[in-house]
Amino acid sequence: MKNRVLSGVVLVSFIVAIVCFNDTFPMALNIALALVSVLGVWEIISALGMAKNYILTVPSLLFAVMLPLFQEDLWRQTLYFAYVVLLFSGLVRYHKSATFREVGIVFSMTLMIPTALDTLIGLRNVGGEHGMFYVIIAIFSAWIADTGAFFAGSLFGKHKLCPEISPKKTVEGVVGAFVLNIAAMLVFGYVFQAFYYQHSVEVSYLTLAVIGVGSSITSILGDLSFSLIKRSCHIKDFGQMIPGHGGILDRFDSVIFTAPFVFILVQMMPMIAG
Repeated sequence: MKNRVLSGVVLVSFIVAIVCFNDTFPMALNIALALVSVLGVWEIISALGMAKNYILTVPSLLFAVMLPLFQEDLWRQTLYFAYVVLLFSGLVRYHKSATFREVGIVFSMTLMIPTALDTLIGLRNVGGEHGMFYVIIAIFSAWIADTGAFFAGSLFGKHKLCPEISPKKTVEGVVGAFVLNIAAMLVFGYVFQAFYYQHSVEVSYLTLAVIGVGSSITSILGDLSFSLIKRSCHIKDFGQMIPGHGGILDRFDSVIFTAPFVFILVQMMPMIAG
C-alpha cells in the first residue's frame, strides 16, 4: 500500500508539472504522452516475447512515440500508412517465426494506445485557454474511478463482478467508483470556478456529472479489457515499472478508454459555459 500511495503521488506530481509548464512549454504534454505510449507498446511486445523481432518491434515503437509529437494531418496520415506497410512487410518476411495472432495483437495495441492517448492533446485544443483543465478532468476521472473501485472493493467487496476475467473486481467496487468519481468531478469543477477563476467563468456541473458517470464505466471497461488481454495471451503482468501499481498499462489502461469518451462528450456538452 505504501508503494502504491508513493507512486500515485509521483504520478500526480508529474501531471501537475506538465500543467504548470503548459504555457511556456506546451510540447511537455506531447512528450509525456509519447513516453507513455512507447512504454505501453513496449510492455505489450515484451510480454508477448517479441522484443527481439526487430522488423516488427521497431516500426511499432517508432509509431507509438511519433504520433503524439506530429499533429499535422499529412504527417499523421503518413505515419499510419508507413506503419501498416512496414509491419505487414515484416509479417510476410518473418511469417515462420511470427504468427498473425501475435502481430495482430501488437498491431491493434500499437494503433489503440497512442491514438487514444492522443485525444488528450485534442482535449487541450478543444478547451482553448482552459484546455489543461479538460486534460486534468480526463486523466483524473479515470484514476479516481480506479481509486474508488479499489478502496470500496477492498473494504466492502463481497459480490464478484467478472471473476473469470478479474477475480478482484466487485460490484461494491463499481459503486465506489461511481460515488467517488461523480463527487470528485463536481468538487474539481467548483474549485476551478470559485478559487482558480474567482467565478469569472462558469463550469457546467451537468457535464461534469455525466463525465463522472461515463468515465467510471469506461474506466472499468478499460481495466477489464486489459485484464482479458492478459488472460487471452497468457500474460501474468505488463511489468513492474510503477511500484505498487504494476506496469505503465496497469496505470493507463483506464485512461486509454476514458480520454476518447471525454473528448467526444465535451464537444457536445462543453465543460466551461462562460
